Amino acid sequence: MILSFHPCFVGDRNILCAGREADKDDMALIRAAEAVVLPQGCKASLYRMAKENCPHVFPNYDARFSYPDKIRQISLFRKHGVSHPESEPYLCVDDYFQHYGKLICRPHVGFPFVFKFNWGGEGENVFLIRSLSELRNVLQLATDYERTGQKGFLVQRYIPDQNRALRVVVIGSRMYSYWRVQKNSDIFCANIRRGGYIDYDSDPRMQETALQVLASFCKDTGINLAGFDFLFSAAGEKQKALFLEINYYFGREGLGGSVNYYCLLVSEIETWIKGLGLCCPVQDSAENGI
Repeated sequence: MILSFHPCFVGDRNILCAGREADKDDMALIRAAEAVVLPQGCKASLYRMAKENCPHVFPNYDARFSYPDKIRQISLFRKHGVSHPESEPYLCVDDYFQHYGKLICRPHVGFPFVFKFNWGGEGENVFLIRSLSELRNVLQLATDYERTGQKGFLVQRYIPDQNRALRVVVIGSRMYSYWRVQKNSDIFCANIRRGGYIDYDSDPRMQETALQVLASFCKDTGINLAGFDFLFSAAGEKQKALFLEINYYFGREGLGGSVNYYCLLVSEIETWIKGLGLCCPVQDSAENGI
């Protein structure tokens, strides 16, 4: 029996768990299932219930819930020895001052550098810091956030990247890459919400380099549904693909929109089920909203 918690994938049994905690009835069905399909936004509690009680679960979110934020993603990159921008993680402002002293001074990575809060996506809460006054302001912002219970940030070396970043989306066994390019040089962060555009074709060798290192990383971590951001320095001939961050919620414009994304996702779930030697339920595009 294939059990689906995903509203766009039809299983032999289908459950919606959005807005509630998984209960004993869910547990019983999970234990009876040969494979479980979870939604992209599933809670950690549902994921752990599925992993502990069924031998096959899609997607693999072990890394997502073991390394759930930007600071811990750096730990994941370090654990697997992949290249990434030099980063200094701090759990709070006091940790930063214990490292550098109470005086606002230039960090080791030098100016300009990237100041990235431990939460947010699509370029939110990410700042390019060019001076001591900007550093002072962003540390004050971090102090203000801490009063609301939001803590943690990264100080990260700035990588001159021609105002672009490579997004690679992993869906099951397939990967899709494209550049997100910021056409306005006055805006930091190359994302679509801030006026960027998508470029599928430029620098195919760089794209292939990222795909190769990501394939190895995903094999090691088990990640099979996520959007990865890579940077390539604009300087030097031997350029490395630098892991920037992992996004478990990601934009779908570069994949042809939501409808096409769900078609790709359903196809990969079917491939995953068949790879387990199980019978895949017949999908009805009208029923699953695709």
